[in-house]
Amino acid sequence: QLQFVESGGGLVQPGGSLRLSCAASGFTLDRSAIGWFRQAPGKEHEGVSCINVRAGITYYADSVKGRFTISRDNAKNTIYLQINSLKPEDTAVYYCATAHCWARGTSKTGTWGQGTQVTVSS
Repeated sequence: QLQFVESGGGLVQPGGSLRLSCAASGFTLDRSAIGWFRQAPGKEHEGVSCINVRAGITYYADSVKGRFTISRDNAKNTIYLQINSLKPEDTAVYYCATAHCWARGTSKTGTWGQGTQVTVSS
């Protein structure tokens, strides 16, 4: 059974950094595109990044470009999201999921995991 487990969130001050992890089980990550999404309180889910190794595509939303970096470790079957220069508006629950991944966007194709909370506050 396909399952993603997100981790690495926490409370950080503005300007801080976190590395989020998305560990997959029952599924081999290098066979599909994977996206990172977030949901801020009272808002819809937003696709922030995705990676499609087979197509050679990575995508970042304008709001995170230059601050977030997506990567994968096939040996650990894990996708990472390095998030730097955090801003209060980055506060959200972050999720990973299988996704369509294009140069201009991403959309979820799989189900949500439990997510990991990122809170940016001084």
